[in-house]
Amino acid sequence: MHRVAAGVEWRGLALWLLLSLCAAAQSGDKVPAQTGDHAVAQNRDPALAPGGNPATAQSGNHKVLIRDVASVEGIRDNSLIGYGLVVGLKGTGDKQQTYFTIQTLASILQRMGVEIPASVVQSTVQVKNVAAVFVTANLPPFSRPGVPLDVNVSSAGDARSLEGGLLLLTPLYAADGLVYASAQGPLATGGYAVGSAANSKQVNQPNVGRIPNGALVERDSSLDLTKLHSVSILLNEASFTTVEEVATVINRELASAAANVIDSRRVELQIPVPGNASLPALLARIENLEIRVRRKAKVVVNERTGTVVMGQDVRLGAVSILHGGFSIEVTTTFSKSEPTPLNGQTEVVSETKLKTSEGAARNVALTEGASVEELVTRLQAIGATARDVVSILQAIKAAGALEAELEII
Repeated sequence: MHRVAAGVEWRGLALWLLLSLCAAAQSGDKVPAQTGDHAVAQNRDPALAPGGNPATAQSGNHKVLIRDVASVEGIRDNSLIGYGLVVGLKGTGDKQQTYFTIQTLASILQRMGVEIPASVVQSTVQVKNVAAVFVTANLPPFSRPGVPLDVNVSSAGDARSLEGGLLLLTPLYAADGLVYASAQGPLATGGYAVGSAANSKQVNQPNVGRIPNGALVERDSSLDLTKLHSVSILLNEASFTTVEEVATVINRELASAAANVIDSRRVELQIPVPGNASLPALLARIENLEIRVRRKAKVVVNERTGTVVMGQDVRLGAVSILHGGFSIEVTTTFSKSEPTPLNGQTEVVSETKLKTSEGAARNVALTEGASVEELVTRLQAIGATARDVVSILQAIKAAGALEAELEII
């Protein structure tokens, strides 16, 4: 009896331990389940759900550097232009009727001490190895005397080619009429022209040449940053959203309210800013800041080439498009009419035929919020050409169903 009682007591203890373990296991399963449910409740953003796309949380937003979307006011290139002569051509220069070429040559020779009467210049001088040209260049910011510039040389007369020519010393002027650089040197052309009349061959455009480092800056045009009390940052494209983002990011980085929004394109930065020793270091710090930019919904149409460029963010309203083809074909054939014997003469008679055809109209239905990809796929399905797409887009915009700016170039 003692052994039986001991066995029963042992079995009861084992059963009690088993029930306890099962209860603990069930309790442990409930805790992670509740924790998981709580986590799902906290993260109900579809973009963060499994299989979701995080980029859809802020559709149209992407990050860029400030230097990619803005520039500093006053720090820019300046255009230069000059007029001069290219000499040393192999009979491919301006012809005699190009009077300004001969007059320019006579003026240069006069400065060199060679006097040529005006009557002789207009009547007898024939120089085929000289061409009048326009010289252009870009003056970069902070250019000081001695900085080399690349120049472009273009023929101003009827020269056939500038190949092998040498540009004589030519002053380059800015918009204020002052000389900022001087150009001189041998030309490098990307083409050639040989032969004459029908027996000739031309490759590319030989009337335009380039001189790398062919000009030297003669006047100091640099901006003195030490005398500035404020700097304006100008956006490449006007946007109140972007300009506010630029000011916010700058103030957060500098830990002060130094940047103020002036309008949709301009942010004014007050200097000096505490903690920044020099303005160049401050601008280098600012231009590498990252901002969020929202793409502008825009459709660009080139009617001359039938090219249509649409952004991914372009959306369409609910619209139905009816597209059909109607064509008219007119053909003319000529036949010979023979007269009766001994009466009349042979004549050529024209016969005109008119044929019209009209294709069945095809309907394209788009739901609210349709994307560009859906529009293009549907239009291609009905056989619409690029020019058809241009007309259809203009009609959709007129109907108020295109949620984007339509620009025609």
